Amino acid sequence: MFAKHDSYHLPVRKMYAGARLRRLREERRLTQAALAKSLDLSPSYLNQMERDQRPLTIPVLLKLNSTFDLDVRFFAADSDARLVSDLHDVLMDTAGANTAPLTEVEELATRQPEVARILVAMHRRLRAATDQLDLFSARITAPADAPSMPAPSENVRDYFYDHHNHIPQLDLAAELLFEQSGLGIGSLDRQLARVAEERAGVTVLVRGDGADTSIPKRHYDAKTRTLTLARRLRTGQRAFQIAATLAYLLYGAELDSALAETPSLTGESRTLTRIALAHYFAGALVLPYGRFLRSAEELRYDIDLLALRFEVGHETICHRLSTLQRQGQRGVPFFFIRTDRAGNISKRQSANAFHFARVGGSCPLWVVHDAFAHPGRILTQVAEMPDERRYLWIARTTTASTGFGAPPREFAIGLGCDIEYADRTVYGDNQPLDDPAAAVAIGAGCKICERAACPQRAFPHLGTPLAVTEHTATDLPYPPLPRSPVSTDGQDFAR
Repeated sequence: MFAKHDSYHLPVRKMYAGARLRRLREERRLTQAALAKSLDLSPSYLNQMERDQRPLTIPVLLKLNSTFDLDVRFFAADSDARLVSDLHDVLMDTAGANTAPLTEVEELATRQPEVARILVAMHRRLRAATDQLDLFSARITAPADAPSMPAPSENVRDYFYDHHNHIPQLDLAAELLFEQSGLGIGSLDRQLARVAEERAGVTVLVRGDGADTSIPKRHYDAKTRTLTLARRLRTGQRAFQIAATLAYLLYGAELDSALAETPSLTGESRTLTRIALAHYFAGALVLPYGRFLRSAEELRYDIDLLALRFEVGHETICHRLSTLQRQGQRGVPFFFIRTDRAGNISKRQSANAFHFARVGGSCPLWVVHDAFAHPGRILTQVAEMPDERRYLWIARTTTASTGFGAPPREFAIGLGCDIEYADRTVYGDNQPLDDPAAAVAIGAGCKICERAACPQRAFPHLGTPLAVTEHTATDLPYPPLPRSPVSTDGQDFAR
């Protein structure tokens, strides 16, 4: 039913993908002659494709997909976009205006992806070391022998970013538990309480009067095998907390196996990532993959209707939508972000190629920031990045209040997708999807954004010389260097 989405957009123009074809052959340990034979091609024809002397045709692409069980997007032009963006940031942050041309960055990421990933990882450690030096200079103490490592929370984000926000083994385990336990949508908290009793010998209790915020949302006592939940939680929140406990008690080996794929995670980073993986499992159990994807497609990704059907909140639906990348059953590849009024990004997940900047903050023209001026309303925006790729963005605030007079917990939730998927959602209706001129020009962050004429720029572009003058003021905070006037008719421009 869903396999068609894997090939939803076949290329219609000539595709030269020699580097990716060669990389696939080397990963499968095949000679050119062996690969050519499996594709019913001559070795010389394959050699020409690997050298970009011949394009990769649709018949060859489909043959590769069926022979090696590939997602057809393996050869799409944006398949390395995340790595290219990361690498471009690294070079801009270190070399500034002297960085390599983007074409060379793309070639390195395509032809030598492992080298590119090592450079990105090294830069992460360099930035962590720089931050640590800043702490020392501010007289904030730290252990003398502490290694220069990124913050644990950043390591968690990097883990899910590197896994494209999809952990297949946990998704499958959660879906299997849902089916084997005879669960259904509706009052899932009560059903999961029964599963906890039957499968883990755990009794689920609810405490408090609904207004007592001093009680933890969830507390598990291993001695009494009792799970206590706060009464203030809604049905979906209780179901999620029970599911998270089941992840620890029944699927600890699966959590550790997922962690083992990244042995560099240690200490607090490993603990926080394990918690995040348990939460991933909980989301997959409350919103089982097949059922949720079918509903998302049926309702055209209407977040409000999905929240009503599955009895969970707006943020939970958005987060789950960003994980639907199971091979053969792919949903729209969404990007998910959560930010506060100050622009601090506390969550960011990307299932596809959208790049979240690590330097320079986020773009003030992004609709996610407008959401705070329209609390509770869903806003939409067709936005264009400096590389001319366009996206549909959906943004809305979420608020959790703890009583009158207490500051509420308020965030803006952003959900975005490439413009080619927008018409599969209700939010793409009546949008100027085919008009690039109607898109709002945004950037990944001021320090790496190349839009010199942006009046909202907060920082100059890294490495770009400033047009500093005492005698001229413009509307641009960091104007580009003026071009030398050129006369074509011999007249004096000063007249």
